[in-house]
Amino acid sequence: MSSSELTLLISGAGGPAGRSLGRQLAARAAAGLRVRVVGVDLGPLEAEGFDEVVGVAPAADLAYGPAMREVAARFGPDVIIPTVQDELPQVGALSGILSLAAAEGRADGKPARVVTAGAVGSALAADKLLTMWTLAAAGISVPIHAPANAFCSATEALEWAGGPVVVKPRVSRGGRGVVLVEQPDDIDWIGYGAEHIVQGFAGGTEYAPQTYRSAETGEARSYVLEKTVLKEGRVGNAADAIRLPDGSQPEIEQLAIDTVTALGLSGPVDMDVRLDDAGQPRVLEVNGRFGALSALAPELLAGVLEDYRPR
Repeated sequence: MSSSELTLLISGAGGPAGRSLGRQLAARAAAGLRVRVVGVDLGPLEAEGFDEVVGVAPAADLAYGPAMREVAARFGPDVIIPTVQDELPQVGALSGILSLAAAEGRADGKPARVVTAGAVGSALAADKLLTMWTLAAAGISVPIHAPANAFCSATEALEWAGGPVVVKPRVSRGGRGVVLVEQPDDIDWIGYGAEHIVQGFAGGTEYAPQTYRSAETGEARSYVLEKTVLKEGRVGNAADAIRLPDGSQPEIEQLAIDTVTALGLSGPVDMDVRLDDAGQPRVLEVNGRFGALSALAPELLAGVLEDYRPR
């Protein structure tokens, strides 16, 4: 790293992934890293590790692009790091624009590096149905899956799967809106349509491989976390997790690496993998960004600081 101060612009500063990054960067700053950390969120807020957090429009709003461009030009970051799942396609498409906007705010006129896989990879990972289709076509192990509007009722979906199913939004953050359906009465099927995906439920141990694929070399490494407690009991985000010894889960490590390669992702990737009843690991969903558990795999942030540092 250069001895000069590094400026990072991180989206979703108030969310789980953003706050985790803030804490990691605060620790690195205390250890000697010269870094200024600027965050964006839906409004100004205070968060550990961030020098300032400013408000921008939500990703679905047409004002999002202009707002992000303005922030990039104002602060002139070296590196832009998105952490919000539903903004990834936007950032992927806007990466060149944001990079050049950042140059306007820098004395040296250098463009920013944007931690994104680009428009195609970001879009595939942001939509859970597109993720499943892409991985299945590449021979990656995933649950059976279909859009919710392929079924007229919960009964029909359960019969199709031959057992419990999980219904969740195709585009969402974390475990929001996830419903485990074991009996027809577990869900009111009205209102679940093309914007939701149905997956066969894998009921075994759940893992969260933290994977980093270098944008420079294409090489990937994966670090396997085991979710020990889920917030919704049998589904949902991790309430607690542990890092397993490196190399102790080679099948899951390789599955994660194959997954990011098939989707064309680079940089930090967070994903959910679960064992089915036969012990086969299956990829449930992929987040092409830092996740809430990234502090358990500090190699991801180290990779970004190395690969995306100013040249």
